[in-house]
Amino acid sequence: MRKITLTGFMLMMCTILLTSCSKESLQDEVTPYDQVATRKINYDYSEIEVDILEQINVYRKAKGLNELQSINDISIEAEMHDEYMIDQGTPSHDNFAQRASYLMNELGAKTVSENVAYGYRTADAVVNAWLKSAEHRHNIEGNLTHFGISVRQDAEGKNYFTNIFIKK
Repeated sequence: MRKITLTGFMLMMCTILLTSCSKESLQDEVTPYDQVATRKINYDYSEIEVDILEQINVYRKAKGLNELQSINDISIEAEMHDEYMIDQGTPSHDNFAQRASYLMNELGAKTVSENVAYGYRTADAVVNAWLKSAEHRHNIEGNLTHFGISVRQDAEGKNYFTNIFIKK
């Protein structure tokens, strides 16, 4: 009998301890530490970046093509690539597959292309250089809907450009 009483007492104590520490709802378990940080969605376009976007749209409109809408997230991807190129010290399309995959998964892009450049001082100069190159011009004239741009300077003041285009 003593064993049953001791066992019953232990069960009752466990029940009291377990129920007194339980949450009333899942809402009680959410804390600020449970929140997931999101990517920066704001992008402050510089004068040269705005000028490049505008010049590309003027060119497209003159060719009878739709104007492209800028998307901050695309410009953020372009900015990260500019920083990469500055770190490497050379313009490149390195890691393009990762940028394209991200834009396809996150923004629903069906196609992605990009133009990069280095050293130009003005929007006119870089856009004209891209238009003189068949491959770069093909990207600008493509069946697209959106784009983003980033221009960053290295320590010597030389500009790196990444212009990413997508079709949604």
